[in-house]
Amino acid sequence: MTEWTPDARELADLELLLSGAFAPLTGFLTSADANAVAENGRLSDGTPWPDPITLALPDDIPPGARVTLKDPEGAAVATLTVEERDGHHAAGPVAALDAPAYGPFARLRRTPDEVRKDLPDGEILAVTMRGPLDSTVLDDVAATAEELEATIVLMPLVFGESGPSVVRAALKASERLAGSTVVAVPLAPREDAEIDLELREHVARNYGATEHYAGPAPVVIPGPPHRRGLVVFFTGLSGSGKSTVARGLRDALLERGGRTVTYLDGDVVRQLLSAGLTFSREDRDLNIRRIGFVAAEVARHGGLAICAPIAPYADTRDEVRAMVEEVGADFLLVHVATPLEECERRDRKGLYAKARAGLIPEFTGISDPYEAPDDAELVIDTTGVTVERSVGTVLTLLTSGGWIR
Repeated sequence: MTEWTPDARELADLELLLSGAFAPLTGFLTSADANAVAENGRLSDGTPWPDPITLALPDDIPPGARVTLKDPEGAAVATLTVEERDGHHAAGPVAALDAPAYGPFARLRRTPDEVRKDLPDGEILAVTMRGPLDSTVLDDVAATAEELEATIVLMPLVFGESGPSVVRAALKASERLAGSTVVAVPLAPREDAEIDLELREHVARNYGATEHYAGPAPVVIPGPPHRRGLVVFFTGLSGSGKSTVARGLRDALLERGGRTVTYLDGDVVRQLLSAGLTFSREDRDLNIRRIGFVAAEVARHGGLAICAPIAPYADTRDEVRAMVEEVGADFLLVHVATPLEECERRDRKGLYAKARAGLIPEFTGISDPYEAPDDAELVIDTTGVTVERSVGTVLTLLTSGGWIR
């Protein structure tokens, strides 16, 4: 059976499909249903529904296939029977394989059936939360519940890194709202505020709500750049000078102090984290993803990671940028655009000579392409330029952006 790991939003939607929170949906939408929702906010049978619930799968998985859907740790969560393909998206029913493995506040991740069974008869006021509720909102919720003679269900919408903090805010609010219940729901936010609200209301009804109160959007005040995590990602041909400049940047930052610095050189990572990988495109992509994962973990905790692989493919660099930005950190791509002729002239390791002789297959710049980035925050050419000057150019970028003082 084919295996696939959906992205974070798809996994959240999958959990809601399996729990019944997305009822009457029991699987990912067909193209007819998705188009109907996009056009008029209803499924093809006329049932109101606010948002297309879709799943992207590799193109080589055909209709009729059964796919095991796994979480990022590799645990099998559900099976999908592919009934239809529409471009990259697949439609079909899903069936649970095992109870999901939850992290913090697992005891509060309950299904609609479990929650409804414990709720009293009468009015139920569900309060969906994406952030803390201030005193004014709490007073309004209490007054609304009193007027309706309703039981309060606080529903922190847990998704991504902010999930545990939203649950903590709900538990704190529950202390001021007598008799309230807290239920964590993995509903990913939608970009369209109106659709997000409709989806929150739909999920709340499935949890037994007769009334819905949408908590206000959290006020996000990002910390100053010098306190946020940062990944400086150098890319360029072998011999371009990227590792030399990256090491110089590391040394300069360590001399300045004020930030925790981690340096991830492509060659060093290959010897340790990626030992055993070949230089096929698949293995090179995997090596870059591993570097990106480690860098994102460093940045997640406010550190500054410097990476210096070749990273020849744009799609993989985009994946790393997404990894970093998903943890709330910043990503700066530095393209060391030293021309191939200069890189080959330097050839300190003799790699280009071996590649020209056919001794190294799939060598970037010779027998394999290098996709020059068009989204780099900085482009430098080290031809005839001192290391100190190149490092100074990068430091100027970091200083002007507020990442270092």
